[in-house]
Amino acid sequence: MPIVSMSLRLAAVTACLAFPGSPGHAQQAFAGDAGHALIERHCARCHAVGSTGESPHPDAPPFRTLSRRYPVSQLSEALVEGLLTGHPDMPEFVFSPTEAASIIAYLQSIQE
Repeated sequence: MPIVSMSLRLAAVTACLAFPGSPGHAQQAFAGDAGHALIERHCARCHAVGSTGESPHPDAPPFRTLSRRYPVSQLSEALVEGLLTGHPDMPEFVFSPTEAASIIAYLQSIQE
């Protein structure tokens, strides 16, 4: 076997080990990273946005518990059309479909 071919095989095996699962797994992880950055920027001043911790605002639910109230996978429309709540401290947020998909990927990854 030529050295170049063996090197390519080794690189492919290494890539598969670095990103277990299907190619979609790596894409979902990347989308989740983008979603985490978005909610960190827009939501973290009031909500706990990670897998642990308390929300800075006492009335803001931790994002890791959202699935208790809503099917997280179905929040895309609300994120794109404008997320509104009855709480007076909550501003309106509107995200692009790509941003909404990234946010949902991240939220799904932290649900309890």
